[in-house]
Amino acid sequence: METVSQAEVKTGPLGDSPSAAQTESLIDQTTRPDCAVIALHHVSREYSGHGNVVRALADASFSIVAGEWVAITGPSGSGKSTLVNLIGCLDRPTAGELKIDNVDVASMSATELDRFRADKIGFIFQQFHLIPYLSALENVMLAQYFHSMTDENEARAALEKVGLGSRINHLPSELSGGEQQRVCIARALINDPPILLADEPTGNLDAANQKIVAELLQNLHAQGHTIVMVTHDPEMAALAQRKIALSHGKVFCHPIGGSVVTLRQR
Repeated sequence: METVSQAEVKTGPLGDSPSAAQTESLIDQTTRPDCAVIALHHVSREYSGHGNVVRALADASFSIVAGEWVAITGPSGSGKSTLVNLIGCLDRPTAGELKIDNVDVASMSATELDRFRADKIGFIFQQFHLIPYLSALENVMLAQYFHSMTDENEARAALEKVGLGSRINHLPSELSGGEQQRVCIARALINDPPILLADEPTGNLDAANQKIVAELLQNLHAQGHTIVMVTHDPEMAALAQRKIALSHGKVFCHPIGGSVVTLRQR
């Protein structure tokens, strides 16, 4: 089995190797547990079946700090969904430590994890996942219900924030794809979570609505929200401060404004 021994920092495909001090500085940008809202330390996720073990995520170590916007990229089968499920507390690692807001989620019971997820993470899905027989307002209030409280005025304000103040009583079938995605964003924001986890937020949208959603995410980031975004779209990825690329279950972190940190195998 391949293991990861240490980080190797490169300035680019043809760049010169930096000094030891530069290397340490760049690694600090990708692993800052002292101020991290998300921190993975040697996290792996394996699945067993038919006598085989598939390592979907291999020995990942990185941190995301509060207020950062990170894009997760990679081809199909690279481990993006596995990583998102772990960060979103929808799954648990096979090995390693995963902390969300400085809490080790692996130690929680299923009930505790459900509550923690509702408090800490707002989800924006590519497929929207709106309840078809509920209005836009009721879909947003549903997220409040799972947080053990509902406030119609807050839900209205959340929809107004994303430009849907005049569409609050419309069913999903009466909304465009872009409007449905904006309902999803309002739903993700309603409980004021510290982390927004966006899975291909513009994947099902036309160019005009892609621009609207991109501008909303930019505004949310400017307001201090931490955004973790999975995307295949290079234009959306370029909006993020940093990229985390996956290939065959291994993580490759790009520090903010710096060189590419890759992983040396032995």
